[in-house]
Parts: sequence; C-alpha cells; structure tokens
Amino acid sequence: MRHIAARSNSHRSTKKISVVIPAFNEQENIPVLVQALRKVLDKLTYDYNVIFVDDGSKDGTISVLRTLNNLDGRIEYIKLSRNFGHQNALKAGLDHADGDCVICMDGDMQHPPELIPAFLSKWEEGFDIVYSRRISTENISWFKRATSNMFYALVNRLSEIHMEPGTADFRLIDRKVADALLQFNEIDPFLRGIIKWLGFSQHGINYSADIRYSGKSKYSLSRMIKFAFQGITSFSIRPLYFAVYLGFAFSAITGVCLPYVLYSYYTGNTNIGYASAGWASILMSIFFLGGLQLIIMGIIGIYVGKIFLQSKLRPNYIIQSTSIKQPQYDLVEF
Repeated sequence: MRHIAARSNSHRSTKKISVVIPAFNEQENIPVLVQALRKVLDKLTYDYNVIFVDDGSKDGTISVLRTLNNLDGRIEYIKLSRNFGHQNALKAGLDHADGDCVICMDGDMQHPPELIPAFLSKWEEGFDIVYSRRISTENISWFKRATSNMFYALVNRLSEIHMEPGTADFRLIDRKVADALLQFNEIDPFLRGIIKWLGFSQHGINYSADIRYSGKSKYSLSRMIKFAFQGITSFSIRPLYFAVYLGFAFSAITGVCLPYVLYSYYTGNTNIGYASAGWASILMSIFFLGGLQLIIMGIIGIYVGKIFLQSKLRPNYIIQSTSIKQPQYDLVEF
C-alpha cells in the first residue's frame, strides 16, 4: 500500500473551506475580490480561509496581501520567489490548503464568488469535484472565443481526456481529491486535465463570466499556444502518431507529384510547364521533406524536453515567504 501525507481535520467540528487564488500583478483586484468573497462566505455556516499565491508580482500585490492578513488572519498568502506560472502557483495553493474542500478561482473578478454556494450545495450532495462551465461570451473578443474553442477541440482530439468547452480552473474539489493531487510532481502541470483524469464523481455548473475589474489578461497568444501544447503533451502521445501519419501523407503527395516532375523535365512539354534543372530537387526536398522533418522533430523535441526537465527533479515552485503556519499531517491509505 502506498501512503501519502494528508492534512488532519479531525479536530474541527465545523467544516472548513479553503479558497485558493493565484495572483500576478493584481494589487487593484485583490481588495475588491476579498470584499466580494466575504459577502458570500460570511453568510455560510462554514469556517474558511482564503489563500492568495503571489506568483512573482512586480507591483504592490504582496504589500496588499500582508495588510489584509494583518487585518484578518483568514486572508493568508504565499509569496513565491519568482514567477513560476499560473498552474504552479495554483499547485502551491492546493498543496497548502487545509480545508475539507478547496475552491480554486482567479483573482481578476471574472470568476463570480456568488457561485460558491452552488458549488457547496453539490458538494454536500456527494460530488467530489464541482467544476464551472462558462456559457456567456458577450464580454470576450471573437479572437479569444475562437482560440478558446480551438484549444478545447485540440485537447479533446489529441489527448486521452475530454474537456467540456468553457471549463477552466474555477472549481471545488473535496479533501480526498486535494490529497490525491499531493502525489503529483509533474513539471508544468496541467491541473484542469489532471483533475479530469483523476475521476471521482464530478458535476458541472454553468455561469456567466464577469468583466475583469482591473488590469489586462496575463494570457497572451504565445502563452495560450504554449498552454495548449502543455495540455496535449501531458496526457497523450497521439501527436507522435500524428507525425507518423503526416509523414505518410507527405510521402504520398511526393509520389503523386513525382511522375509529373519527371515527365515535364525530360519532355519539356510546354502544355504542362517546363521544369528547369534543379527545380525538382529543391521543391521536393525543401518544401516536403524539410518541412516535414521540422514538424516531426519539433513534436519529438517537446516530449524529450519534458523528460529532460522531469529528470532534474526540481520543485514546481519555491516559497519566499508565507503567512501559513506549518500544517499537521496524518497518514492516509489509498
């Protein structure tokens, strides 16, 4: 039997909620979000704490968090030593959350805190994972909608998990799911895929995203593309098979074109065009074989790079400072 360390909540008579929020340059959004969370959480019969993870912010995010922590000990923070990325920051918060359930959300006010009671209602019904699906796209540009739809289509097509369009990192997970996540130490974790892969009983809730309160989205086009490749290569080797199929396809095209090239070169038939010396080798070799090799080597390189980084056994994140006290652990059998 494999044993893992899990937090002990047996001393509490009231269930506790932990809210985990990664933050990168969100100094203006955090006070507004905390106020909105308090309006919702203070009405509930649960204990709670809110854990902000400062992912190497360059503004006054950590100063705001320290002030809020001094005013209310339930508002806690983790400051990472540098920017480790949204998924690693989220993993840091999950690793240190001690609630009977953990709610993950972003710090830009686009994930409505008002949805939390609905999450908790489904959790009390027995669901281990309650996730959200964004259904309203009125405040999102057409480019963002198109790239989002393309992302989910690629992930579902090329990976071994199925993700519903509009799902993200706004969700509730039960304590046993959070304990299971403690076992994962993958480089560049794709948490929304990992949680889907874990199984357990899951339920989706639709919601309309709010407008970002302040600042700009941290997800540029290049980051979205990288995130898509990260998700696909984390759960499947289908891209490698795709490279093989692509190789066969280009070889077939080459085979079809070759008779035309040879005929036009040796006959000089002007009706179909004359191929000058060297044209055949340049066109066939560079455009077909050269491009094909780059594609295949790039796909293989991504997988090799993941193996290389994972073999180093480096931590997913490094904590510079935190307001969270050392948690207590029990041994739990799975």
